[in-house]
Amino acid sequence: MTTQPKTLISEQAIAEKVAGLGAQISRDYAGVDSLMLVGVLKGSFIFLADLSRRLTIPHTVDFIALSSYGNATTRATGEVRLMMDLRTTIAGKHVLIVEDIVDTGHTLDYLMRLLGAREPASLKACALVRKPDRREVDVELSYIGFDIPNKWVVGYGLDFADKFRTLPYIGYVDDARAS
Repeated sequence: MTTQPKTLISEQAIAEKVAGLGAQISRDYAGVDSLMLVGVLKGSFIFLADLSRRLTIPHTVDFIALSSYGNATTRATGEVRLMMDLRTTIAGKHVLIVEDIVDTGHTLDYLMRLLGAREPASLKACALVRKPDRREVDVELSYIGFDIPNKWVVGYGLDFADKFRTLPYIGYVDDARAS
């Protein structure tokens, strides 16, 4: 695939949404000592960086890596594997999972169960984009950036075969393998 992705969500719209999410999260967690943001690699790193800079409350950042794709061009199988675990304990801490995208819901469901068993003080999830038409597992998102159609999206952390991840906007590709 060599064509440039078509714009779905502009850089300006993303910046405005991230600012709004940062303000809302800061209000919701105003009374806690510290919030731990858990970024799901690789896709969330840009969103997490921008969101964390918008928070006005004390917070820390950690990362976890999961895999639910055979490779970058196949559909999710529903099987999720832990590739890299957190480096710190979350017991008794307020935790916010930061995801780039919620598609079928299998990955976030797995992560909520995994981290929930570690007894955090609270556990919520935030996603930049969600595909409601693709949902197979009902997972609760406390913070949602955008609901999007069932297109293969790239940019702002999202990728197609590890390409287009650093675009400043969210675009979509029309490759048959991506639908």
